[in-house]
Amino acid sequence: MKKSIAIIGGGTAGLFFAAFIDTDLYDVTIYEKKKSLGRKFLVAGDGGFNLTHAEHIDILKTRYTPKGLLNDALVYFSNQDLRDWLYSISIPTFIGSSKRVFPVEGIKPIQVLKAIEKVLAEKKISILYNKEFTGWTESDQLILNESDIIHPDLIVFALGGASWKVTGSDGSWLSLFNNQGIKTTPFQASNCAFQVKWNADYIQSFIGKPLKNISISIGGLLQKGEVVITAFGLEGNAIYALSEAIQSELALNKKAVIHIDFKPTLTPETILNKINNSNYNTTETLKQILKLNKAQINLIKNHLNKYEYLDHSTLINTIKHFPITLTASASIDEAISTMGGIHVDAISQNYELNDLQGQYCIGEMLDWNATTGGYLIQGCVSMGAYLADQLNNQ
Repeated sequence: MKKSIAIIGGGTAGLFFAAFIDTDLYDVTIYEKKKSLGRKFLVAGDGGFNLTHAEHIDILKTRYTPKGLLNDALVYFSNQDLRDWLYSISIPTFIGSSKRVFPVEGIKPIQVLKAIEKVLAEKKISILYNKEFTGWTESDQLILNESDIIHPDLIVFALGGASWKVTGSDGSWLSLFNNQGIKTTPFQASNCAFQVKWNADYIQSFIGKPLKNISISIGGLLQKGEVVITAFGLEGNAIYALSEAIQSELALNKKAVIHIDFKPTLTPETILNKINNSNYNTTETLKQILKLNKAQINLIKNHLNKYEYLDHSTLINTIKHFPITLTASASIDEAISTMGGIHVDAISQNYELNDLQGQYCIGEMLDWNATTGGYLIQGCVSMGAYLADQLNNQ
């Protein structure tokens, strides 16, 4: 007789677990609290559906913290494995200039989701909607919708993080696990904007302007990319990747100082030579020779007095090491993803809860972190496929 598996949550991790679990061995049911599957998966496709990243697996593994938590899963179902599997269900992909992987032109996020749902239908996986996890009975059976009790042999929680509440990913389940005595970590915003108390005149002139081809550093970490100036502060890939370090600094000191290198490809000596050989005044040199935009030049002018601005040593140091004080992060619901959730000490190597045998946690509900660029989806996909393999071979 086949065992039964309940998947609690129909997001990326739950969907990929369902796609790879052997339904000759298990009767599988997905319980989703919304009226449809994959709502955050679809939202991730706004502005380009970045499914994974094409870098070598040894580099890919370093993009996740805590170090090593996802290694077995990523090796078992790598970025290339994901691309191959998507191709097998008629979703061909391509590698962009930044090594990010997308569906080929013309394929929308909903088409990717529908292709996955077709796989689940062919496997005869049951899907029940409007079913919200609301706790456990005294004998550790699951309660849905406050009063419905289910008795699966195995349970796979894929409840998501705490960002983008409209998709159902609101983190409300955290207190239920706390009450069950399972070790958790409070949620924090990750891959999010950070607050800067801009000068009023500056933000009026430069709101929405990008700072491109820069690098940002904090606490020995360095990230290249770009950011956008907003009324709130800064957002963009160059700062998203530093979310964990920035949040730690904010927690300790109520502020965090980052340093921007406006010309990361040029050494101070090269910049000095360019300035010395320029026939322009200082401002025109920054604009014409160093190719800084008006937003960058204005930041530098506001930071330095007249004498500092004309002093080459001080000017170059500022170009290479411009300080900006961050005072807060965006709210969790405005973040692309979250840190926090089920603490890594609460689970085994194959994501089983130490205190609840036969109950597993995968996806963003675990306390791990990665930047944008396809890493978040890849992490959830790999965990789902890996756990399915573990259970298929029990």
